[in-house]
Amino acid sequence: MMLCKSLVAFSYLCLVMAASSIAQSPPVLDIEGRPLEINVEYFIKPAITDVAGNLTLLTRKGDQCPFHVGQVPLRSQEIGFGVTFTPYLPSEDMIREGRDLKVVFQAFSICITSTAWRVGEADPTTGRRFVETGDDDTATGYFRIDRDNFGVYNIGWCPSDVPIRGRPRCGRAGILIEKGLRLLALDGSAFPFEFVRA
Repeated sequence: MMLCKSLVAFSYLCLVMAASSIAQSPPVLDIEGRPLEINVEYFIKPAITDVAGNLTLLTRKGDQCPFHVGQVPLRSQEIGFGVTFTPYLPSEDMIREGRDLKVVFQAFSICITSTAWRVGEADPTTGRRFVETGDDDTATGYFRIDRDNFGVYNIGWCPSDVPIRGRPRCGRAGILIEKGLRLLALDGSAFPFEFVRA
């Protein structure tokens, strides 16, 4: 009986500690210094200038589907597509650093799938995993936003809230240039991003 009470107390303590760590995660801020809101549309743009434009949907190697996440070319007339963020944890009331979340382009696709982001298979040539779109309610369909040591935001994949078997191969998102396309891919140098309310 005493052992059961101890286990219940320990479980409660773990739950309280987990809840307090979630509460301590600072909110992700847009370029105006406002916390990102759930289901509000934002453009994701480079935090450095003169490189390329906002994130958008791109096709790779002539394939129509699935679409990949990439950047609008620098001098293009396009502005890319806005995204919405939805936390994995329903108790979250805003987008917080280091918490798992869904990222969904607010666009219609000729592919009969969702425009939600997901981690693709590793490319056989580069070994890097491209970020593509499609239906995925497993851990590979959730990302996170972290602030680095220089105070800029990086997008990454390393499940902490979403259940996953085994140890994940965590990765930060950077840009991989392939035949002139700037594609979002994990497992390389992180690329700095910022968020602009659409």
